[in-house]
Amino acid sequence: MSDTRKKEIILATLELAANKGLGNVSMNMIADKVGIKKPSLYNHFSSKEELVEVMYQFLSKEAKKTVNIGAIDYTTFFAGKSALEILRGIVKGYFNMNQQEHMINFHKVIYSERSLNPVVAKIVAEETDRMILATKQLFYAMEVHKLLHFTNPDMSAVSFAMTIHGLMDYELDQNNGQYSFETDKSLLDNYLKWFCEEYAA
Repeated sequence: MSDTRKKEIILATLELAANKGLGNVSMNMIADKVGIKKPSLYNHFSSKEELVEVMYQFLSKEAKKTVNIGAIDYTTFFAGKSALEILRGIVKGYFNMNQQEHMINFHKVIYSERSLNPVVAKIVAEETDRMILATKQLFYAMEVHKLLHFTNPDMSAVSFAMTIHGLMDYELDQNNGQYSFETDKSLLDNYLKWFCEEYAA
């Protein structure tokens, strides 16, 4: 399958799912949207479940390329920065990756479907696992470079990753619900400041 056709099918599915809900989107509808026959669609994807998994991998890869997220050389990345600046940079990169239009739509789709669809729930769980693992690697490196000190870096990473995840979900819910109640817009940054003070080396 060409990358162009793959992208076309993925984006057509995403648009349909964002408008109708993933559970209401059929392979027939996707084929019609793309302008191909249903058997041709099955030549590319064996099922809607496979299409959803590939969609996540594709969109995540594209989003990382757009914001230039890749393997981190911690020595270079840490040079001349405080622990707070490092955590702000990491969180900003993750936030920017997930704020791209296609990723926002994808998250709307999967968050509304994860309690109903095991494939979607697996994607959310695997993404959380990856976030926790990346945070553990970051914290081990920060410990080695004496930027922060953790009694238990693994559990500190779990706590940090889940809190950041929760705060980002909270902001997404506020935006989606056009929540007008006055809230502390600096909540995330205050958490990062508190975290660096709490785990100062």
